[in-house]
Amino acid sequence: MSTYCDVAPGHDWHGPYHEREYGFPLEDETALFERLLLEINQAGLSWLTVLKKREAFRRAYDGFAVDVVAGYGSRDRARLLADAGIIRNRLKVDAAITNARRIQELRGTHGSFAGWLAAHHPLSRDEWVKLFKRTFRFTGGEIVGEFLMSIGYLPGAHVPSCPVYSRILERRPAWLYEKSVSGKTRS
Repeated sequence: MSTYCDVAPGHDWHGPYHEREYGFPLEDETALFERLLLEINQAGLSWLTVLKKREAFRRAYDGFAVDVVAGYGSRDRARLLADAGIIRNRLKVDAAITNARRIQELRGTHGSFAGWLAAHHPLSRDEWVKLFKRTFRFTGGEIVGEFLMSIGYLPGAHVPSCPVYSRILERRPAWLYEKSVSGKTRS
C-alpha cells in the first residue's frame, strides 16, 4: 500500500505540501484556520483539488483572517457561493464563517485556537473528534484526524523512513508528548 510519503515527493502540488507543511507543528491562528478550512473543503474531494484551489481560497477568504471571516454576512456568503475558484458548497461556506466565530470565542477562554488545542492535548483521536464536533461545524472523523495530523497533534503524517519525518521530530510535534497529572509536558 502506498503512503503519502511514497507518492508526494516530486509531485508539483503534493511535493511542496508534503515536504514543508504536512505534519509540522502549527500555532499561528491564521495558518490553523486555513488548514481547518482546507480540510473541511476537502471532504468528498481529492486533496489535489484543494491544493490547486488554495490560492483562490486565500483570496476568497481574505487571507484566512479569522476576524474578517467571522464578520461575513449574507453578501459574503453569496459572493463565496458564486466564486468558481473555490468549492461552492453552502454547508462548507457556512462552516467556515461559523468556525471563524468559534475561534474568536476560544480566544476568550484559551487565549487562541492554538491555546485551545494545547489545553486539550493529549486526547485520543476519538476524543478529539467528539470535542471538535461539539465546538466546530462540519468536522467529522476524517476531517478532524487529517487536520490534527497535518498540524502535528496526531502521528501518522509521515512514515519513519521518510526524510521529512526527522525534520518534524526536530520541531517537537505535540503527538510526541503528553501531559503528566501535574500538567507538565513529558516525552
